Amino acid sequence: MRDTEPGQPQQVRDLEGISQHNDITVLISTAVIPLHVLEDFILVSPSFPDAETRKFYQKLCHYPPHVLRMTYRYFQEDLLQIMENLNLPSLLHELSSRNIPDLQKYLSLEHDRKTLARNLLQEIFCRGAEAVITLWVSLHVLRKDHGSPVLGAVLEELGHRGEDLPGEILLDEEGHNLPPQLREIQNHHKKHLYEKTEKLIENKPPRCNQEEESFPFCTRYVTLILVSTHHFRERSENELIATGARHEEYVKEKHHELQRIAPNKMFRWCHRSRLVPHMVLVSGVPGVGKSTLMQKIVYDWVKGDLYQRFSFVFFFKFRELNQWDKVSLETLILHHYPYLWQQLENILQDPEKLLFIFDGLDESNQTMDFTSRHLCSDPKQPERCGHIVVSLVRKSLLTGCSVLMTSRPTRLASMDCRDFQRMVEISGFFTEERKIYFENFFRDPELAEKAFTYVRQNDTLYTFCYLPSYCWIICTVLSRSFQTTSSDQQVSLLPRTVTQLFAIFVANILSNHSLEKSGAQKLLQSMGWMAEHGVMNHTIIFDGRDLESFHVDNKSKLLSSFLMESEEPVSYSFLHLTVQEFFSAFVHYADYSPEKLQESLEKAKSYPDGRGEMFLRFLCGLSDATTRSLLTGYLDTRAAQASRDVITWLKNFIPGGGEEEERLEAGEEERLEESENKKQLLRTFFYLFETRNKVLVQESLQSHRTLDLSYVPLSALDCTVLSFIMECCSHIEGLHLSRCSIDPEGLERLAPGLHNVRDLSLSHNNLPDTSCVPLASVIRNNPDLKILVLSGNRLAGPDLSVLLEALSGLCRLEKLYLGYNNLPDTSCVPLASVIRNNPDLKILALSGNRLPGPDLSVLLEALSGLRRLEELHLADNNLPDTSCVPLASVIRNNPDLKILDLSGNRLSGPDLSVLLEALSGLRRLEMLHLRDNGFSEEEKEEIEKLQKRKPNMRIYY
Repeated sequence: MRDTEPGQPQQVRDLEGISQHNDITVLISTAVIPLHVLEDFILVSPSFPDAETRKFYQKLCHYPPHVLRMTYRYFQEDLLQIMENLNLPSLLHELSSRNIPDLQKYLSLEHDRKTLARNLLQEIFCRGAEAVITLWVSLHVLRKDHGSPVLGAVLEELGHRGEDLPGEILLDEEGHNLPPQLREIQNHHKKHLYEKTEKLIENKPPRCNQEEESFPFCTRYVTLILVSTHHFRERSENELIATGARHEEYVKEKHHELQRIAPNKMFRWCHRSRLVPHMVLVSGVPGVGKSTLMQKIVYDWVKGDLYQRFSFVFFFKFRELNQWDKVSLETLILHHYPYLWQQLENILQDPEKLLFIFDGLDESNQTMDFTSRHLCSDPKQPERCGHIVVSLVRKSLLTGCSVLMTSRPTRLASMDCRDFQRMVEISGFFTEERKIYFENFFRDPELAEKAFTYVRQNDTLYTFCYLPSYCWIICTVLSRSFQTTSSDQQVSLLPRTVTQLFAIFVANILSNHSLEKSGAQKLLQSMGWMAEHGVMNHTIIFDGRDLESFHVDNKSKLLSSFLMESEEPVSYSFLHLTVQEFFSAFVHYADYSPEKLQESLEKAKSYPDGRGEMFLRFLCGLSDATTRSLLTGYLDTRAAQASRDVITWLKNFIPGGGEEEERLEAGEEERLEESENKKQLLRTFFYLFETRNKVLVQESLQSHRTLDLSYVPLSALDCTVLSFIMECCSHIEGLHLSRCSIDPEGLERLAPGLHNVRDLSLSHNNLPDTSCVPLASVIRNNPDLKILVLSGNRLAGPDLSVLLEALSGLCRLEKLYLGYNNLPDTSCVPLASVIRNNPDLKILALSGNRLPGPDLSVLLEALSGLRRLEELHLADNNLPDTSCVPLASVIRNNPDLKILDLSGNRLSGPDLSVLLEALSGLRRLEMLHLRDNGFSEEEKEEIEKLQKRKPNMRIYY
């Protein structure tokens, strides 16, 4: 603190005393302290770890109380997400050190972070402006060690735009002042859009009443999760499978890294582009809710709840723009909104007050080149629709306007999208939103709970529930199934696989129509061939010419149960992409042609983009007679032969088995080939899983004795499928799953299938100690387990004792790898028990742990009792030199020792000679690691002498 000059106010001298308490926030409540005095104090205060935080604090102090209140409310959803994932003790410490007392009560709520975050944020708001600033400063301090994209983005936005935010918030709430004539036409426009968006229209359910159902948004809409991301640009696999398979893992492992974007903040400050975006791109797989989200945005704008900064919103669907060859922007607007004709020129005079929404880029039949230099600038000039859209995005047409566009990831993967200043992906539903959807769908709470519980226990169905459209199909099927299945009836109508789900869905619809079966079968065949053509050619939108080409009767009442019809121009699409994929497979059983089937099988497996993946799964699923019987009466008389053809193809599709060949020096091409073979094997497991044919599984994998999927990421669903495979194949003895990113939930799903395996590798999966319980269950139920590889995980913790106790009862282990698990010295005693009870151990790896301590001698004594050790790994354990004598005893008792790794310890000392003498007696030792032990020059000379006496032994020191 600088010396206080005689002329300085008393407040500065007061500050010196306060600074001894490392407290700043109390100053804010002292209104008598002038700001310039406060700033002088800030510059030298020890409360701030860096100058950047001091500068951030200064900026906040300039904000009036009403600005702090408004911005705090504005960031509420962001703060909730941040605080749910932040290190709680660190946050409470920062807040307490800055004079916000009585916060320890929140530690008891750590198990319920949502409630904790809400309560803490509310308390801080009630405490006033000084507490709000304290929270912001605390978060700023924690941003580096406990930060996330959300935290960084929020702090940046607050720092860059804090003073401007209230004005923008008010503008979004109240809108612009418009002249009376524009206000009148705006009201007309909003009324028109309200009528088009007030209801959420659902597809026709498979009930006797085939009418469409509509619901108010407030009773049916469930909030979608939007995140800022670019990962869709790397996606080449089947979109639904790729996203569904990793969705749970994505949520659990990356939740703190996701920057959630609320729908009302897509046009807020963008952390990535460092500006307020005008061009926003929303990506999402089919059925995830892109169109529904756009409808909701328009609906909320009409009601005055969203984006009132835009005086006019224009909503277009790309599939409706396909009818136009050339058209001007003005003509396009007036075609959809003819009542604007008198004021349109005035409306277009203020582009910054306009929002254009374009839904479904993937449904456009026009090329979109966002790098094109040929742009238009005149809204009256006729151009191709694609050209108009590109010109709006590139800001040559109506400069200053905003554009919101949606598309499937596949269309975007090959496009240059850099002109979009924000890219958002719809992740669909997390667990909480899925449950809400079920509660909204079923009016009976008990039925909702029953349905959700059933799906939650079925990994295959639950995985796809991240999609609202899948939720609708599943709920629709279950509502019918639960109504027709009493407690004493067979539950044959309850689906177990995705194929069964869609077979029941289609069967329910067919059972409620009045068309003769022969007529229905003919329609299903023609519709199926059109569906298959679409799947193989990436076509999801069909027109009248397509229906005519495939002889689809567009007058049939049944058609509207599976196809949605759009006007202007008339086009058709299946209720969902997966419905189309199901029909593309079903047609081969409804209209069997061996030539067409073989051709389609070859095509589907050849596509690198995964477009044929669901087709193949459904084709294999329908090979099961029980599943196929759901559609009896609509099948070809030769459907059984189609099933045999598919099974034959499937057997031949599986990569060869046999013993693994080690490829120590494999080239890049060989590694890629091996990786692709593993992925193909996993895909095959899904096909077999859909068949539910255990005999087929056994026959198909009879040559496999070991399954190696190492380095292939495995989701929880993958683990479910793999468990099914292992349960069917008792002859498979080895399962290698190293570096597969398996999480505890995946391990739990995998565990039931591991009761026969003798060689199990789960190394380097970063499994936490909660994994010890399912691992212990695997060990107890598998007395024949001989090799267990668990290195490179995080098993140290409260449940480690459960695992070690199970290992102690195994008694037949030959190889045990527990290296680099951070095991503490307290594990030495139970590890000693494991060693004593498994006298046939040949390989023991305990490197990279924390074993030195009072009980280390117990462990070393147990090691001395072994007689068959061939490899012992104790590197990086910080073993003291007093370990040399008991280690010498271990060496003498195990004359067959071939590899010994003692690197990274502290073995330098007087007892080293005892260890070296014992080593000199080993005849079969091939490799000895003694690096990083702090040896003196004299000790190194002794080791060198040992090397000369043992020329066949490689010593590293």
